[in-house]
Amino acid sequence: MANSLSPESVTELTRALDLSGVFANGTLGGVLARTRSLDLFGFLVIGIVSGLGGGILRDTLLQHGTPVALTDYTYLAVATAGTMLAFVTDLSRHTSGWAFNLLDASALSVWAVAGAQKTLAVGLGWLPAVLLGTITAVGGGAIRDLLLARTPSIFGGTPLYATVAVLVSVVLVVCSRLGAPTVGVLAGIAVGVSLRLAAFTWGWKLPGSRDWPARSSKDRGS
Repeated sequence: MANSLSPESVTELTRALDLSGVFANGTLGGVLARTRSLDLFGFLVIGIVSGLGGGILRDTLLQHGTPVALTDYTYLAVATAGTMLAFVTDLSRHTSGWAFNLLDASALSVWAVAGAQKTLAVGLGWLPAVLLGTITAVGGGAIRDLLLARTPSIFGGTPLYATVAVLVSVVLVVCSRLGAPTVGVLAGIAVGVSLRLAAFTWGWKLPGSRDWPARSSKDRGS
């Protein structure tokens, strides 16, 4: 089996990954909207921003044409479908369960892969691919959190989040440079889902400032 992907295959793969992330993040946005007792319009705003925000940020930064979410109406339809799923079904009761954590981990991972893959496809290097893969994965969630007056998850206080997106993007880039982009997609998603679920299970977080207190002159014995 060939390890290289044709431009057409790259486009279709990126679109499929994008749309799966759009649906999952639209659903996650709807779940958070329910916790704030928002009405239908509020659900749609939060869900659509959550589902489309990261991809629009990525495409805008790429400057490679109009953001695909504004030209391919399937994106809006899929984001709306994910949001409406959370509107008609109370999924908030399951937010601490394995299924919700798996949805969260999958959404984060597939979007990081999609963002990095699309960046490489337009001819940019490894660093932009890692950066835009991460932005794709966390951008919509950050905007959603700001609209809900929450501290964005990318700023810490939660199990590993943006760090997972960075690592997934790196895996995709490394495998692509080795001539195995398909392996990179599968390995990136597997690594991302596994690491995010492990972070949920064992509470893995990056250290914060409180974990590194500055020692006073008294502590130093002076």
